[in-house]
Amino acid sequence: MDRIGVVGAGTMGRGVAQLFAEHGHEIVLVDVAEDILDSARADITRHLRLAPLIRRGAPVRPPEEVLPRIRFTTDLKVLREVDFLVENVTEDWDVKRALHRELDAICAPEVVFGVNTSAIPVTRVAGVTGRPDRVLGTHFMNPAQLKPTVELIRGHHTSDATLARTRALLEGAGRRHVVVEDSPGFVTNRVLMLTLNEAIFTLHEGVSTAKDIDRLFKECFGHAMGPLETADLIGLDTVYLSLQVLYENFGDPKYRPCPLLRRLVDAGLHGRKTGQGFHSYESGEQRRG
Repeated sequence: MDRIGVVGAGTMGRGVAQLFAEHGHEIVLVDVAEDILDSARADITRHLRLAPLIRRGAPVRPPEEVLPRIRFTTDLKVLREVDFLVENVTEDWDVKRALHRELDAICAPEVVFGVNTSAIPVTRVAGVTGRPDRVLGTHFMNPAQLKPTVELIRGHHTSDATLARTRALLEGAGRRHVVVEDSPGFVTNRVLMLTLNEAIFTLHEGVSTAKDIDRLFKECFGHAMGPLETADLIGLDTVYLSLQVLYENFGDPKYRPCPLLRRLVDAGLHGRKTGQGFHSYESGEQRRG
């Protein structure tokens, strides 16, 4: 089994760490603060305990079997030990650029870097490393431990060997994949972020309420979640940064973030992870534009 480094212990990093730990891999989960790691440990434990109720009929592993496979640390240098790396930090180019330069100096030359980015082009990330042929996009969906398919993004220099190695790793974890070419937002988020942003505009303009916007998509189109619920799950800060990346890369005003989205992000209301976004996850109340 590969030893997998997971950088960033937010919502996505936790899901990725849990997924691979459940499938027998040793994990090094790294973040900048102990409180984030403590929260990640508690969150993973809770998800593992709930797994028998959520994945009815599917094999599940108990927390006491999975958690010992995950090392929680603030020390990036521990990543010298890993065979494969998945990076999940914020959608901020300055942060990603500095981090990947540091990771490139720490990790062994043969280590593949999977960039779990929402919109930043993979080729741009690869260009700041000395291993551009061993960098590709591994766009996991949220929650990563449950979603069956991963969007793989082939950068300009990504080698066939890197793609094959990543495919094998995902298949070993019971995950399907679709390979796409590198472009800001790729396929999923190039389309999804426009949908979320337009739904936010309809709320902002008073066309409907958050509850009814989501209800229409669930009852008319059969979506499991409405667009505003989806934005809350992703994190409104991540949605905002992803739209900014798309706007800057394409120069197309259709990607401009809705003012209401920016206002909520500025207010620290980032969705489920903060307890309040377009919906309240404490009282069940909805938010109006």
